This record gives sequence, C-alpha cells and structure tokens, in this order.
Amino acid sequence: MPEGDTVWRAARRLHAALAGHRLTATDLRHPRWATVDLRSHLVSETVSRGKHLLTRTVADDSTAVTVHTHLGMDGSWWLYRPGDRWRGGSDHEIRVVLATSAITAVGYRLKTVTVVPTERESELVGHLGPDLLGPDWDLAEAVRRIEAAPERTIGEALLDQRNLAGIGNLYRAEVLFLRGLSPWRPVRDVPDLPGVVELSRRLLVANRERPDQITTGSLRTGEHHWVYRRAGKPCRRCGVRIRSADLGDGTQARRAYWCPHCQPA
Repeated sequence: MPEGDTVWRAARRLHAALAGHRLTATDLRHPRWATVDLRSHLVSETVSRGKHLLTRTVADDSTAVTVHTHLGMDGSWWLYRPGDRWRGGSDHEIRVVLATSAITAVGYRLKTVTVVPTERESELVGHLGPDLLGPDWDLAEAVRRIEAAPERTIGEALLDQRNLAGIGNLYRAEVLFLRGLSPWRPVRDVPDLPGVVELSRRLLVANRERPDQITTGSLRTGEHHWVYRRAGKPCRRCGVRIRSADLGDGTQARRAYWCPHCQPA
C-alpha cells in the first residue's frame, strides 16, 4: 500500500493538472456513483489526508462536491494529454476519469471511490489522526493517541491511521530499526515515544519530493532500506539475518521486518 509521501505527491500532481480548470467529462465506474455527472464543475484543489485523496470541485450554483479516492494496495493516478495512449492498466481496471480540455486524469485499481458534499468530508476522513505531511500535524496529539493503548505493540500502533495518518509498512519497519525497537515491544515500554513519532515524520518529509523512498542515505540501487523486504539477508549494521513475520490479527495483519540483534525483544 502506498505510503503517505506517495499519496502526497499524487495529490500535488493532480492539483497542478486540474485545479483552476472546469471538468469537460467525468466517469465514475462505481455502482453507487455511476450516474454522477461533474461536467462544468470547477476543480478547486486536490489534497491528501494521510493515505486519502480529496479532489474538491464547485458547481455553477456554488455547490461544493468532493471526489474521495484511496489507492489501496496497487491503485494509481495517471495523467494524459489529448492523443496520449492510456498506459496505466486495462480498461476494466479504470475506476475514475476526470477530464479537462487539456488533461485527463485516470484512476486505476482504486480501492475506494466516494462522492460527497465537501462539507461532509469529515465523515470519510474525520477519524484519522494528525497527518504526518499535513497542516494539521500535531506531535503531542499523535503521541497521546498512541499512549492511550499502552499494551498494544508499537508496530501495530504506528500503522493505525487513527493515531497518525500517513505512515505505512515500509516506514514502520525502517523507523523501528533506526530506533532499535522490536515491532512487538509494547507501547508502554518504548523509550522516547515522541522521538519515534517525529522520526516517522522526518523520513516522510525527506522522501516526499522523490519517487525513491530512501532511509539509509544511500542512493545506490538495492541499498535504500535497512530491513524492509530484506528478510533472510544480512543486517547492514551487524550482519545477523533479517527476520520477518506477520504482526496483527486477521485482515489487519501486516508483514513486519526486523533485525533480532539490533532490535532485541
């Protein structure tokens, strides 16, 4: 699933392409929203909220409507100019088309598509914690939310978007390695929790302007990460084999990566 920095970058691209322009064609390929017609709506902006994208439009009668999308595991937005060949996937994978006279934005494999009055956006994203890359970022509030469940593992707490919005499995693995914390350590036993949360934000901020998500400082291919997706390979610090296992219950379980020497239980 894309991390918050990837979604932030997608929002910026959509905003640059659509904002200030009127929609000339729209196609929402979702049973509930298939009849929605946003033609002639002026796109005011596209913003990210954690891992959610909000494209806000205004009709001629000043009615404000938001197209809310979530990329899920493998969704993406592509931008095309007139005459371009659409290359983002098969036609049956298209979920949303938003077109102006100059640009057509096509959303492929989107997990979520919702259309709501802009004033009701909070019904969709109001449950989210402070956004690591948003104007509402509040370190103290994010820490407070995590500390509210002291028995929970720090690995689960960091991925819970109700605590802080935007961090995903990649940054969870890398932050915990850099802080020397086992993903299974209870929140109550984490020293300097504010430092853990702030490091999460610093990594997303450092990578939001580029497609490569680098946590080691190395730009060389294959050297971008410390432990993420490196199970069975030697730790870059101590040489011990990186381990991986599912962390969480049921459908909420996500793969954790850690070095058993650098991140003792």
